[in-house]
Amino acid sequence: MEIVIRAAIAFVVLWLVTRAAGRSTLGELSSFELILFVALGDLVQQGITMEDRSLTGSLLAALTMIVLAVVLSYANMRWPRIGKLTLGRPIVLVRDGVIDRRALSGERIGLDELSMLARHAGIEEYSSIRLAILESNGKVSFFTKEAEAKP
Repeated sequence: MEIVIRAAIAFVVLWLVTRAAGRSTLGELSSFELILFVALGDLVQQGITMEDRSLTGSLLAALTMIVLAVVLSYANMRWPRIGKLTLGRPIVLVRDGVIDRRALSGERIGLDELSMLARHAGIEEYSSIRLAILESNGKVSFFTKEAEAKP
């Protein structure tokens, strides 16, 4: 039972860490960040199982994490308010060509990164962006004025 409690605590802590890391950070991980998260997972596993190397302990910890992830997913689907809390809300970064610098700062996104994302979407100038939204999964959706004008 102690492994289940430790796994549940680790689940909550990892959820909080990923929320604190920010959406743009999780949208695309650098090689270093990926290695860091893998190492963090190993460290957490050791804390959950208290160095219990048994198959039962490992499976119990993994099963607890999976059950909690499924419960959280179901809660997000069933109760939209919980989804807004756990997943976050989309954030408008650009509206009608005007950059919301406060939103960029709050999400720790630099102008260089926003420009790169716009170029990847085939957008050359901010003035052609009707709306740029940072989605809860860390990706940015761009809507251009030209796309709006097409029938």
